[in-house]
Amino acid sequence: MYGRLAPWFHLLTPPDEYAQEAASILRLLREHVDGPLETLLELGSGGGNMASHLRRDLQVTLTDLSPEMLELSRSINPAVEHIAGDMRTLRLGRTFDGVLIHDAICYMTTEADLRAAMVTAFEHLRPGGAAVFEPDEVRETFAAPETDHGGEDGAAGGAGRAARALRYLEWKTDPDPADTWYQVDYALLLRDDDGAVSVTHDRHVEGLFATERWLALLSEVGFRATSLTDEWDRVVFIGDRPA
Repeated sequence: MYGRLAPWFHLLTPPDEYAQEAASILRLLREHVDGPLETLLELGSGGGNMASHLRRDLQVTLTDLSPEMLELSRSINPAVEHIAGDMRTLRLGRTFDGVLIHDAICYMTTEADLRAAMVTAFEHLRPGGAAVFEPDEVRETFAAPETDHGGEDGAAGGAGRAARALRYLEWKTDPDPADTWYQVDYALLLRDDDGAVSVTHDRHVEGLFATERWLALLSEVGFRATSLTDEWDRVVFIGDRPA
């Protein structure tokens, strides 16, 4: 999904659908940042969906492990700085007013990896800055098995060519509830602009931690940590770096 299939990603999750969530993140940052909020670092920025909205209010720097996803992001965020890097180890040597890790934080499947990503966020915040972490799941509210489905049609091609289109079935399972990860399997139907349809399977392994552990790890790193439930019933974590 983040490599060979990256050019299809905006048919899986269209950027336009992120406007309301981006506005919510901006409100959280404004509530928690002490001083001006002008610059933002996003770790694990993927296809740039969230940034396509946040860049209207902030100077955004985007980082991701996947060159293919960074290239896709450039197609909708052409004037934004893009940097390849791993959120566990990235060090840019500069600080920002805010840091965002959206659902890419889910790929931290051990406490060591999760803590490393938190340290990266902390190291890139100025004193008084704030970081927002938005995992898809926390242990207390996680339910599996669970399924979802969706997809989009792209713009119609020229010279009578069909629009590219994608449809998916998402299947979430937890093979061992005693560990710190679960898996998400995607069945993807891809229709190319010549009308040919292909099917592919993609498995994602994602981290799952209790809210208490999230808050404890954030505090260990140096954050003044809080959590809240957003309007989509997801637990969101905010870490302020004391001034």
